[in-house]
Amino acid sequence: MPTRHFVKYTFLKVEPAWRRLPDPEREEHKREFLAACEDFGEDHLLRAFSLAGTRGDADMMLLSQAENLERIHEFHVVLAQSGLMKWMSIPYSFLAMTKPSEYSDESRLEVRPAHGRYLFVYPFVKTRAWYLLPADERWRIMQEHIRVGKEFPSVDLNTSYSFGLDDQEFVVAFESDNPADFLDLVQKLRLTESSAYTLRDTPTFTCLSMPVERALGALDGTALRASA
Repeated sequence: MPTRHFVKYTFLKVEPAWRRLPDPEREEHKREFLAACEDFGEDHLLRAFSLAGTRGDADMMLLSQAENLERIHEFHVVLAQSGLMKWMSIPYSFLAMTKPSEYSDESRLEVRPAHGRYLFVYPFVKTRAWYLLPADERWRIMQEHIRVGKEFPSVDLNTSYSFGLDDQEFVVAFESDNPADFLDLVQKLRLTESSAYTLRDTPTFTCLSMPVERALGALDGTALRASA
């Protein structure tokens, strides 16, 4: 049986006072944070995103994936030991797992490590009425939803599942180079029958993909200097 994966979306917010620390101290904090990310990223999926300019309550997001929860745990323990995390909070944290879809043959047991410029992430919860529908009725309704999604091939969808693991039922992550295509897709999905069974799909995050080092530089507008 193919291996399912744990997926973690960690949103980070830096305290404003950190930006007033001396440059060498901030740089050391960022280097410690970067080292933890590079260690995990050697044999696991790790992607970094900046939210500077797109959200007021988060500055950065890390998407991590591993075959077991212990490795996700270890990564965040090591990350917490960095000087930077002493100045950061985690306003949002979403844990999920991959699993085959009930409605599509395109289900993934790993979050696809693509490289779109933007990632649009939100937790998702359906109404209880949805789960009371017969299975064949739910399948019929979702086929329209899938058909609309295929009208926007520039938008790639990753869905992971959180039942019993976290507060939400799903974490939805759309990847695209074109935010306008994503906007049009979501607006059109509002017109589908399945939308009537959405209980919650916020908060929604627009994340800019970039290397960890660049995302750290966006925290204070200062890039890391090359190591000696």
